[in-house]
Amino acid sequence: MADEVLVKKHDRVLLITLNRPDAMNAINSALGQGIVAAVEQLDSDDSLTAGVLTGAGRGFCAGMDLKAFLKEGMPVGFNEFIQNGAKKPLIAAIEGFALAGGLEIALACDLLVAAKGVKLGIPEVGVGLFAAAGALMRLPRRVPYGVAMEMALTADPITAEQAFEHGLVSRLTGKGAATEVALDLAGRIARNAPLSVAASKQLLRETAGRTEAEFWDYQKPLVKDVFTSEDAKEGPRAFAEKRSPNWSGK
Repeated sequence: MADEVLVKKHDRVLLITLNRPDAMNAINSALGQGIVAAVEQLDSDDSLTAGVLTGAGRGFCAGMDLKAFLKEGMPVGFNEFIQNGAKKPLIAAIEGFALAGGLEIALACDLLVAAKGVKLGIPEVGVGLFAAAGALMRLPRRVPYGVAMEMALTADPITAEQAFEHGLVSRLTGKGAATEVALDLAGRIARNAPLSVAASKQLLRETAGRTEAEFWDYQKPLVKDVFTSEDAKEGPRAFAEKRSPNWSGK
């Protein structure tokens, strides 16, 4: 994996760090492909249940490196990550700022943990573009419509405190503590059965636009996969034996 993205396992949690601090972690080809590779590692490793995505240096990510984009094009596989996220829970731990494509990377995650004073914004209209990596779809689902519209049209950011009030940020931390709090939250998630956690995340994300009948149909194969798994046997066994379960992710 490229040095632009670092990974480190913390028990059943994978910490993924964007590592272009001198460029405010702007997305070039190497960084984008590094994110894709790290998410593939998270999703394919049965010993991992959740991930935390953070940025080195002063902030989370300032968006696309436009000079690199003109020279290198879109990183291979990056659009798929932006559209689909990870299969397993992924938490964005944000310090400093998450702007433009940086906020859209965070919105591709399932939970946002942010330090006080962080700026979150989609300033693309100020440079003749618009937020084309999911923010215009995801923001209105996670903040009030008027807040999303104002962010999109004015290019002005909101603070982590405002985002917390609106429910976009699930945990608000002191400056410098976002990654630690996100790792604690991911660790709490990782105490649970990996297949159950992944299925719960998938079902919550897929409720939008479905009727109740469509939801029940969509859930059926997941019920079969999870309820017949080895972990579905291990959970009750561990409960009866009054011990912590040993999850296999199978």
